[in-house]
Amino acid sequence: MSFRPDTTFYPSPRMAMQAPPERLAWVAAFDPDAALGRPGATRRDGLAVVDLDRESKTYGEIVGLAEVPTLGDELHHSGWNACSSALCPYAPRPHTERRYLMLPAIRSSRIFIFDVKESPRAPALHRVIEAEEVASRAGYSRPHTLHCGPDGIYVSALGNPEGDGPGGIFVLDCDRFDVLGRWEIDRGSQHLHYDFWWHLGYDTLVSSEWGTPRMIEGGVDPELLLGRKYGHRLHVWNLRRRRHEQVLDLGDEHQLALELRPAHDPTKAYGFMGVATNVEDLSASVWLWRREDGSWTIEKVIEIPAEPASTDDLPPLLHGFKAVPPLVTDINLSLDDRFLYVSCWGTGELRQYDVSDPVRPKLTGSVRLGGIVRRTAHPRSGPLTGGPQMVEVSRDGRRVYFTSSLYAAWDEQFYPDGVRGWMAKAEVGEAGGLELDREFFVDFGPYRAHQVRLEGGDASSDSFCFP
Repeated sequence: MSFRPDTTFYPSPRMAMQAPPERLAWVAAFDPDAALGRPGATRRDGLAVVDLDRESKTYGEIVGLAEVPTLGDELHHSGWNACSSALCPYAPRPHTERRYLMLPAIRSSRIFIFDVKESPRAPALHRVIEAEEVASRAGYSRPHTLHCGPDGIYVSALGNPEGDGPGGIFVLDCDRFDVLGRWEIDRGSQHLHYDFWWHLGYDTLVSSEWGTPRMIEGGVDPELLLGRKYGHRLHVWNLRRRRHEQVLDLGDEHQLALELRPAHDPTKAYGFMGVATNVEDLSASVWLWRREDGSWTIEKVIEIPAEPASTDDLPPLLHGFKAVPPLVTDINLSLDDRFLYVSCWGTGELRQYDVSDPVRPKLTGSVRLGGIVRRTAHPRSGPLTGGPQMVEVSRDGRRVYFTSSLYAAWDEQFYPDGVRGWMAKAEVGEAGGLELDREFFVDFGPYRAHQVRLEGGDASSDSFCFP
C-alpha cells in the first residue's frame, strides 16, 4: 500500500500524455480449443507479457506468461484496480495504487486478479473471484468490461447465471475485491448490455448493447441478426443515483452497438460508439453522442461500406451477401481527444480519423493486416487470418497496438480456417497518419490475443476529473 498518490495517476489527460513511454504490455491470451470445449484441450489461458522497449534485446517478444489455474475460461478484457480517477476531488481512496490487473473470463464468469507490481514480467495470481460469488451477490454472469472508478471497481456483465437477460453492472470493493452487488437501482427499459463508460464531470454513465449469453456464446445467430434482435441502443444513466434516464435508439437495422469511448477531457460532454454492422448493406458505423440543452442526442458521423467479394472467398455465413463487412469491433480515442481509431476486423483495416471536430471526422490514416478476404501479411509474417480487433493507444498518442481475435465462437464463423493469434503496432505521425512498425510483430502461437493493457495506463484504462 502506498501512502502517496501513485505516480501513474494523473489529474488530467494532458499530464498523462507527458508521462514516460510504456515498456511492457500485458495481453489477455486464451486457448480457443479449451474455450470451445474441444476434446483433449489441456492448455490454460494466461496473461502474456510483451516487451515494448525498442532498446531491449527482446523487443516485440513475449517475455512472460502467467497462467490461470483452470481450463476454458476465455480471458477477454482487463482493467486496473485503481487509476487516475482516484484523484477526483470526491475520491475516497486517493492513496491506492495501480498494482492489480483484473481479468474477467467471459466464458467461465470468473475474475482473475494478477499482481503486476513486484515482478512485472512474471505476474502473480493474487485472487480468483468465482462465478458463484458474482451470481449470489449480484445476480449476474459473464463479466466482460472492467473500469476503475473513484468509489469502486465497476464490472459489466452480459446476463444472469442462466444465460438470459438482463445484463448490467456490478461493483467490487477497492481493497478486498469482494463483490458488493448490482449497481442499478432502476434500470428502466435496459435489458441487453455490453460496454459502459462515464462522464465524471456530468455525473452520467452510458452503456451499450450486444446480446445475452444465450444469443452470443454459440456464435452469431443469423436469424437473430437478420431479425434485428441484437443490441442497437445507447442507454444514459444518472451515475450517482444509479438510475436509467434516457434511451437513444439507432434504428434496429444497426446491429451490435458495442464499444464506447467518451471524451477524456471531463469538460466535454460527448463520445463515440462503434456499431459492427447494418443488416441492410453490411456497412459499419461510428456514432457520436453528445449533450445538448440538458438532454443527450446521438447521430451517425462515420460510415464504412462493405467491400465486394467473390462468394468463393467468403465464409458460409456471408455467402448470401457477396461482400465482406468491415465489422467495426473496437474503437479507441487518443488522450487529447484528437484521433479516433476504428478497427475493421472483417476487412482487416485499422483506420485513423481526426475528430478534432467530432461532428465531422476526417480519415487521416489506414493500415491493413489480415482480413476475411485479403489476408494481408505483415513484413514479418505470411498471409494473416484475423484482423485489427482490440486497439490500444499509448498515453502520448504516438503508438497504437492491436490484436487479432474477437471471441472464440465468432472467430470460427468469420475465419473458418482459424484465427492466428498476433499483435502488431503502428506509429502515429505528428500531424496524423499511420505506419506499421516493421520490426514489431508478436506471434502468440497456439493462443489468441485479445485486450492489451500498457504499463502505467493507456488511452482506455483511465478516467480524469480535471481538464
